[in-house]
Amino acid sequence: MAASPSPTTGALIFRAVAIAEACSWAGLLIGMFFKYVVVRDDIGVTVFGPIHGALFIAYVVITLLVARAYRWTVGTTALALVASIPPLATLWFERRARRTGLLSVPVATQSS
Repeated sequence: MAASPSPTTGALIFRAVAIAEACSWAGLLIGMFFKYVVVRDDIGVTVFGPIHGALFIAYVVITLLVARAYRWTVGTTALALVASIPPLATLWFERRARRTGLLSVPVATQSS
């Protein structure tokens, strides 16, 4: 049985940013819950808002770079970008991309 190829740097960075973006979403949602329901203090939103904003932008940028390197279709790229909007959807897309081989080997590095 052949071993599966190790993930490339682009795939690893994409995975890390997708997970981080989802975690920042969770932190922001928890911060919003505490701000509006529990203690009426906005410290959670103050902390996680900018973090989530930066990770959202990082996810969009890495998605566009990976989509180009792996030659994703416009539909796949659009789905990856739309996944950045609902909470935790970047986790779903990253797992789907890994499972379906979208993060296997960039087209430019495949041997002919």
